[in-house]
Amino acid sequence: MSEATLGARIEALIQPTLHDLGFVVVRIGVSGGQRPRLQVMAEPVDGRAMTVDDCAEISRAVSAVLDVEDPIHGAYTLEVSSPGIDRPLVRLDDFRRFAGHDARVEMVRPIDGRRRFTGRLLGVDEDNVSIEVAGTPLSLPFVDVQRAKLLLTDRLLAAEQGRKD
Repeated sequence: MSEATLGARIEALIQPTLHDLGFVVVRIGVSGGQRPRLQVMAEPVDGRAMTVDDCAEISRAVSAVLDVEDPIHGAYTLEVSSPGIDRPLVRLDDFRRFAGHDARVEMVRPIDGRRRFTGRLLGVDEDNVSIEVAGTPLSLPFVDVQRAKLLLTDRLLAAEQGRKD
């Protein structure tokens, strides 16, 4: 089973439990060979800042689910984290939620000869990510987004500080 397939299976197993606890899975990562590392990135549904206690609570809950379901055979290391301020953008709704902030987007296929775009997120238009790059609005097909993340800027820091107050 590929790491991506295993990650999707694990997400399907743990998402209901995390949802019941008031969290949503941001991303699941599985890597390594002999002793795999399972990274669970999650955040509170209510938008509040993630705490160390939240990570511990998620770790206990995920461990209990995975002990029963056993999708990773043998020993593995579990890491639970928050997405952080310069978080990855993994769902179409992330691009809508963080409109107005700067991001770096890498595409699977080139668009006009480019695969990497850095600019201000404008939101989404149907199934496309809208981003302004050097003053020009672009529409990037979400299905072709390979990876994307917010860039650490003063605007993002101010928004994060306002969320914590």
